[in-house]
Amino acid sequence: MASVLESLGAEVEFCRNEAVVNANSISSVEPDSNAVGKIRGGFFVIGPLFTRFGEAVVALPGGCDIGSRPIDLYIRGLGALGAVLELRAEKVQAYASNGKGLVGARFQLDYPSVGATETLMMAASLAKGNTVLSNVAQEPEVTDLAHFLTRCGASIRGAGTHELYISGRGQLYGSCYRIMPDRIEAGSFMLAAAITRSCISLSPIIPSTISCLIERLSSAGCKIVSYIDDTLEVSAIPEKRGDDLRGFDIKTGPFPGFPTDLQPQNMAFLSTCNGLSMVEESVFENRLGHVKELRKFGPRIHGCGSTALIFGKETGSSFKGSQVMAADLRSGMSLVLAGLAAEGITEVSGISHSDRGYENMEMKLQNVGANVKRYESSTKACARTSYGIA
Repeated sequence: MASVLESLGAEVEFCRNEAVVNANSISSVEPDSNAVGKIRGGFFVIGPLFTRFGEAVVALPGGCDIGSRPIDLYIRGLGALGAVLELRAEKVQAYASNGKGLVGARFQLDYPSVGATETLMMAASLAKGNTVLSNVAQEPEVTDLAHFLTRCGASIRGAGTHELYISGRGQLYGSCYRIMPDRIEAGSFMLAAAITRSCISLSPIIPSTISCLIERLSSAGCKIVSYIDDTLEVSAIPEKRGDDLRGFDIKTGPFPGFPTDLQPQNMAFLSTCNGLSMVEESVFENRLGHVKELRKFGPRIHGCGSTALIFGKETGSSFKGSQVMAADLRSGMSLVLAGLAAEGITEVSGISHSDRGYENMEMKLQNVGANVKRYESSTKACARTSYGIA
């Protein structure tokens, strides 16, 4: 994302856990297409660019190939605010139809898309007049962005509900802001404790943002305790010999439903539990690609369309290390978790997908006792980054 901003002329500096962005020198309305193609969020600059310059040219977004991720909500939403958008040569070109820039309006999203909500919220913050966005995403990340924009001078009400009320401002200002902890990363490490029947503590974490996972893991038999506001201890160590964790059912959906970004990791965990579990994916139609790879570890998983049945541990069966390939960001993490629970060595290729969502993953896993090593391996076709897990 820093590369996307720098290609526009912004200055981005990183110092420890801080990023300093100076947008005063932005002069281009077209970010580097290669940078935009590497991350879904790269496309989000189209709204802010248009409000600032009255035009924008942005390549179609990249990210994981997990199903249909159309941009029609972005196009129709910005169109409702007064922009004209056209698709030419795999790029979206936006320009003003009235010469006055964006004007506040009412717009209802067909689906509560996080990306479309955030893009339209940023654009409406600098549109003339008032904007009402309904059926918007209620994810904590949307609320966090609204708080940041408010700190910068925007006027936004209703964040965290299905409707946003935005009064456009003539200008926003720089500010200092602490971004919320990554709830998907936190959930992934909670599942790392669960799948290895271990006990770890995590911080900082906001329990209310992943309450659905906390409830599921608790029902499975994990003990989850919050000692202070931003620290959770997750214990999956069986109290009695012979006892083990129980499976459960999940159906993904928009917040406050079960997050689709934790579905693959949960499937890996459920494969090690007792009993039958069912996973239903209702957000992305192609997000069961990890089933084939998880089967290589030994579990019995039956997939049909957007639903998978996980038969859990069976008599005489065990998780065994394997060579697997990550197809996308979250499936990569699910395979790493499976490798942590498996007997022997596991090699996960294509792990660069997961680098977009987990910073210093192997270091963090090593810090809690995992035997994980990253190495570069090459073939005639390509070079790939892999994890070796013992």
